[in-house]
This record gives sequence, structure tokens and C-alpha cells, in this order.
Amino acid sequence: MQTTTTNNAVPLLQATKGYAIVQQWLASKGLKPFTFQEEAWQHIINGQSGLVNAPTGCGKTYAVFLGSIIQFINTYPDNYQTQKSNGLQLLWVTPLRALAKDIGRAMEEVIAGLGLQWKVGIRNGDTSTTDRQKQKKNIPEVLIITPESLHLLLAQKGYPEIFKTVKTIAVDEWHELIGSKRGVQVELAISRIVSLCTVDRSPLTDTPLLTTDDLPLTTIWGISATIGNLEEAKAVLLASLTTHHSPLTTYDLPLTTYDCDSVIVKANLDKKIEIHSIIPDEIEKYPWAGHLGIKLAESIVPIIEKSKTTLVFINTRGMSERWYQTLLDIAPQFAGAIALHHGSMEQELRLWVEDALHTGTLKAVVCTASLDLGVDFRPVDTVIQVGSPKGVSRFLQRAGRSGHQPGETSNIYFLPTHSLELVEAAALKTAIKHNEIESKQPLVLCYDVLTQYLCTLAVGDGFMPDAIFKEVKNTFCFSEITKEEFDALINHITVGGVALQQYDEYKKVEIEENGLHIIKSRRIAMRHRMHIGTIVSDAMMKVKLMSGGYIGVIEEWFISRLETGDVFTLAGRNVELVLIKDMTAFVKKSTAKKSIVPSWMGGRMSLTANLGQVLRETFSEAATGSSQSVELKALQPLFDLQAELSHIPKVNELLIEQIESKDGYHLLVYPFEGRQVHEAMSALLAYRISKTTPITFSIAMNDYGFELLSDQPIPVDDSTVHELFTLENLLADIQRSVNSVEMAARKFRDIAVIGGLIFQGMPGEQKKARHLQSSASLLFKVFSEYDPNNLLLRQAYNEVLSQQMEEQRLRVAMHRILQSTIIIQYPQKLTPLSFPIIADGLNRNNLSSETLENRIKKMQQQLAG
Repeated sequence: MQTTTTNNAVPLLQATKGYAIVQQWLASKGLKPFTFQEEAWQHIINGQSGLVNAPTGCGKTYAVFLGSIIQFINTYPDNYQTQKSNGLQLLWVTPLRALAKDIGRAMEEVIAGLGLQWKVGIRNGDTSTTDRQKQKKNIPEVLIITPESLHLLLAQKGYPEIFKTVKTIAVDEWHELIGSKRGVQVELAISRIVSLCTVDRSPLTDTPLLTTDDLPLTTIWGISATIGNLEEAKAVLLASLTTHHSPLTTYDLPLTTYDCDSVIVKANLDKKIEIHSIIPDEIEKYPWAGHLGIKLAESIVPIIEKSKTTLVFINTRGMSERWYQTLLDIAPQFAGAIALHHGSMEQELRLWVEDALHTGTLKAVVCTASLDLGVDFRPVDTVIQVGSPKGVSRFLQRAGRSGHQPGETSNIYFLPTHSLELVEAAALKTAIKHNEIESKQPLVLCYDVLTQYLCTLAVGDGFMPDAIFKEVKNTFCFSEITKEEFDALINHITVGGVALQQYDEYKKVEIEENGLHIIKSRRIAMRHRMHIGTIVSDAMMKVKLMSGGYIGVIEEWFISRLETGDVFTLAGRNVELVLIKDMTAFVKKSTAKKSIVPSWMGGRMSLTANLGQVLRETFSEAATGSSQSVELKALQPLFDLQAELSHIPKVNELLIEQIESKDGYHLLVYPFEGRQVHEAMSALLAYRISKTTPITFSIAMNDYGFELLSDQPIPVDDSTVHELFTLENLLADIQRSVNSVEMAARKFRDIAVIGGLIFQGMPGEQKKARHLQSSASLLFKVFSEYDPNNLLLRQAYNEVLSQQMEEQRLRVAMHRILQSTIIIQYPQKLTPLSFPIIADGLNRNNLSSETLENRIKKMQQQLAG
């Protein structure tokens, strides 16, 4: 972190009128600025950019927002309270709609208290047409906006007028955006605005849009809580600033006018976090995933009762529905005092829950990641995490939802869904103590996002390719793009590329005589505006009561498996399916005791590399008996049984178990690398084993390890095992071990939607998912055959490797395993480590008429006997 530097041209913060006014207002509220906030304010009035990093609930928002206020008051010291219609001063980018309302409320309180004439506007998918028109006529001084809506602004005619006065761009929750295509959207938007707000050339006349006299000073500030690679996060966000030197030299501007210095402002605040593990009365030696949590539901009732307000975090939407119903069943006194909140509930219901949290009228809310981010619910003093959070930063983020004020303690309870998750609780405590926070890896060369962005600019005022190429090249994501690749994308949107030249619908962008690239067709422009964004989910169906009123949305694949009369749960209600019409499922209320709990695609998160490493170290402590943690002590009977039957792996060991049962021959491997890496590694090992002997496998996995199950002995022993983990021909073997073409074809669907190759339909008549998939499959085949070098096709294969199969992390894991001692054990029966994986496999291959729960209970009884 750099320290504040001053020179004769830059005033000391404390000597400025803006600081005096703001400090006076804070004092009237009984508040005093933190050192990190003052440091950020000094950097902002210096004209510097940077990243603010502080624990959740410690005033990160004020660190940037009040800096903008101080800067404005310093600019207009005599008439700051009467200065009206100032144009856009602060552009505040936020990833969540729920954050916008909360941030806007806090900003308006400050503005009113200081007597400023500033207006705060919110721009996202919920903003009404009326409000958008008002903003267009008179742009507010502060605009809180999502990445998608920011790109919609760039698709307006005359958009440079909106941004010409902007002094600061703030990107909130940057740790959530970096590493996603929404983060790439932010990078591209910043590259355009930075170009407009330094000295830009008009796409029509090749003359500066702004003169050097009215050149505004634009700074960019990221706001981030928990992230491991702060320096890299800052570099990604500010790439367009730090590389944007050419206009300065072109127009002979003094470098002091546009200061590219960047800083990290880190709050050295000790945010106290109390982590409490809920230990079951009886530790099951043969645990299986999921069932224990609900059994422990009664143990959280006293926690909820003694707290003002509690957030109960559940990892999946389906389980949140079950937990909400369970809590109402076992604690009927909570009726009317607890609520449910997840992303598939109708917006009106979610907003009601958020408002009720603000006012403190709810005792508890069962929620998913929909309430992960920095919404300030001050009445919340307790958080309960049900099941593994899968990552240290996610756990910290959720803990920070309680005690969301400086100086307050965050209280979080960890409730395991099976016994072994108590090891994760111990690992999380260790990781937080040693500040082992995950890094977020930025994406590179997202050609689909760039294709969409070019069409966005073409819908607005149009663009000149050479100028935009320089801007795009300045971003982190596209710093390695070549002119040939960029030209290929231009060719793709103007003439359909190599393979689609015969189809007019792919010739979206027209080229005028002066070289301006622009979309003139109103139909194409309207279609494009409707589908700006990078979040591609499975087709969602609205769920509507026959009596009127929407209750939420559900994925089409789930509804398509139901029959008329089936009862399912959504938004905490049991409803019966009546009919499906126009992508809407019509339902009626049901009093049925039993219902189907919906599941959503992609509901299973994977363990992060950081938590996996600490988990291996924690198992090592259990093996040596060196830990004093309450969690490991409680699990001692389980560890004793594991050691008796097999082995407890230490940090420098890989355990492999070979077990024979009536179901066949089980090979179990425990890398502790997370479900996603295990998915790729299990397929790779299965392929490599099958090369030496004809054999068929069934595969199961969890975050701790994976199972290969066969009906014949599996030829793995001390003499052959190292060959299975070799790095030689790794990439080729990965591609052969899975159907990489099929995986790329599925991945291509999302890329094709983002890149505008597939139109998803008008509102209310969205194309069904299977129609989208068939359209994408056809394009995938066409490109594969006639345009094999197509950039979007190449991107699909790259994303399968880098994201779906985490090839880089797999390679690191394989290298680590080769450096470790590989221990092969032959237990006579199932072990505590193997049981949950094999139980998960039963769910996958359940051909029995017995219920899964009864089969697993029978297995437990047999093993105990």
C-alpha cells in the first residue's frame, strides 16, 4: 500500500473545506472517519485511482463516496449547496440489484445532511421506463448501475454526453465481478469511458470530443472485501488507465493532469469474528451428505430465539425451501416472523423480505447466495451457515452479514450436514486465523463478450474499428488480442464470418463510406438491447397462481418432469401444477403434506483450492493427534475407526483405498481438491486404467475424493499407480477421457447466446431451452466443419478446459500428488472416508425400489454390526 504523497499542487486533505464539512457531518452523527477512509479521500482529491480493501461492514462505501463529495465541495467551496444540475459526477457500478437500493438510501442521507443539490439515480432491470426517461433528460449526479445497464447506456444515441462530466467510477464488490464475464463487461465499459473522458477522437470527424480546457479528471476505484490477489485485482480494474497514455502525448498535456498512479488502501481493522461449531450429540462414524443438517434443525431454534435477527445460509435454493418448511414445522412460534429469500422468488417478495430485514421485523431469514453481498441489514446479529461454504472468502462474506457495523462482532454458527464437515469447520478457523483468502483469476480473451460489446457500440453512435481496437487492447482481458483476431470478429458481425456469409440475419453491422460501423436496422437494434448481458441460465418458467399473482420462477427442465396434479414447493408454499402455457406454469395452493422440492441446475459448488489445502493440513493434524480444536476432538471416534480400518492421510500423502463389496470393486482416491477437479481426475484415471485392460467404470465423487466402481478387479498397485498421475500427455488424455466435443458443444450454447448468434425470443415468448440447444448445436457443427478456426468455437473448447475441468488446477494437483507418498490400503469393509462417496454413488445409480435413505441406513447398520 502506498502512503499519501502531496506536493504544492495538491492540498492536504485536512486543510480542505470539503473535509471540514464532511467531518462535521460525521461528528453530528457520533461518527469519526477511519484512517483508511481518510487515506482514500486524500488519494481521490490527488486525482489517483485505486482499490479499497476492508472487512465487510467497516465503511468501504464511505471511503469512496465521501471522497467524491469532498472533491466536489473543494471544487465549489462557496456555492456547493446551490450548485445544481452538475452532470454525472459519480458512476457507481454494483453487481446486485438488491445492493443498489441500500447504497442509494445511504447516499441520499449524506446528501440531505450536507444540503447538496445532488440527485441519486438507480439504473438496473427494475428501473421503470419513466425513471429512465427522467435520467435521460436530467442525468443525476450519482448513478448506481449494474454492468448490464451500463452497456445499455453505451447503446444509446449520444451516450458520450452522459459521461463527459464523470469524475469517479466506483466498482463495488469487485471481488465478485473479477473472474466473471460481468467483470469483463466492466473492463470494456471503463475502457470506453476513460477514452471519452481523457481526449477522444469523434468517430465521425477525427477531432477531439472534449477540449483540453474542460478535460475532466476521471478516477477509478474498486471496492473489495475478501480477495487474495489484491494487486492483480487492482491491475485488472485499472488496466485502461495505466496503459492509456497516447492521448496525453498526442495533445501535449502535462502528465500531472491525468495521474495514472494507483494505490491499494487497506483497512488495518481487526474485524472480530466469532465462529461457533454446532456439534451433534452423536457423531456418526459412517456419514453421508445432506441428511444430518435437517436432523440438527432443532439445535438452531434457541440460537434464533436469543438473537435479534438471524440469517440462515443454505447453499442451494432447493434445500432453502426444505429448511424454511422444517423450521416452521418444528418451531410454529416463528410463523410470520421468518421468511425465505432466494433468486428464483418473485422480485416483490424478495424486496419485501429485504425491507423487513432493514426494519428488524423478521426474526430469521432462510437464504442462499442472494444475500451474500454487502447489503447493510443492521438488525442482523447472527449468521448460521448450513453445510460447507466451499470457500474461505464466501464464509467470511456471510459472517460479515452479522454485526454489519464498525466495531461490532460478527457471529457465525457452522452447522454440518454430515460429520466430516466438522473437519471443514476446523479448517475454516485455521484459514481465517492465517488470512488464507482465495484469489480470483481474471478471464482473458472472452470473444463472445467482445462481440456483444461491438454490437452494443454499433447500436449507439457506431464505432471506428481502429480506435476501438486500441481501447480494447488496453483492457486486461484483451491485452493479448491480435489485430487478426479483432478483424475476424469485425468480419463476423458485418458479413457473417467465413461460415455464415449466405445468411442476412448474421450481417448485423453496416459500414458507412467514412468507415463508421453502425447498426441501422431497428429490429436488430431492439433485439440486441433486449439481450445485453453475460448471465446465461437455463430457460426459466414463471410460476403463477390461478387466482392471480406470481410467486417465482423455476427452470424449465424441472417443470417438464412434472405431471398435472404434482405438488412442489416454491417460495415457501406448497403448490399443485395445473397447466403450462406460454412459458408459465399455472398452479394452485395445496394442503398436501408431501411435495417435491425443486432442484436447480448447477446447484453444487466445489471446494476452493485454498480450503482444500487447509483441509489436507487439518486431516494431517487429526492423524498425528496434534490438534486442540473442539471439532477434531469430537470426531475422534470417527478418526479412530478410519485409522483402524485404513489410514488417515497426512498433508504429504495421497490415500487410495481398494474395497470389495457386493456392489463390485471400489477404487477410492482422496486428493481433497473439490468436486470439479475430482470429476476431471476420475475420468482421466478411468481412461488411463482402461488403456491397460478392458474395463468399465461407474464414477462418483464429493469434495474429498472420488470412486471408480467396476464389476471386475481394478489393476492398480504400487508398481502402476504413479503412471496414473503422470503429467505426460495430460492435455491429450484429458480430451480423450471425456467427450470434450460434447462438452464444448454444450458450452458453445452460452457463448452463442452472449455473442448474439442465437436470439432468445421476445419477452413472454422465450424460446424453449431445447430449441436454443438445437440452434447452438447446428451452429457448432457448421463452424466445426466449415470454419474450424472460428474464435467462438475455440473459446468453447478453452472454457471447457479452464473453467469446467479446471485444467490448470488439475495439473497442479497431479504435480502435488507425484511429489507425495501414495499409500494404497485394502480395507475389509467401507471406511468413514469412503462411505459418503459410495452413498452419493447410490443416488446416481439407484435402480432399487427401496428409498435411498433406507438403503443407506441398512448399510450403516451392517457396518456397525
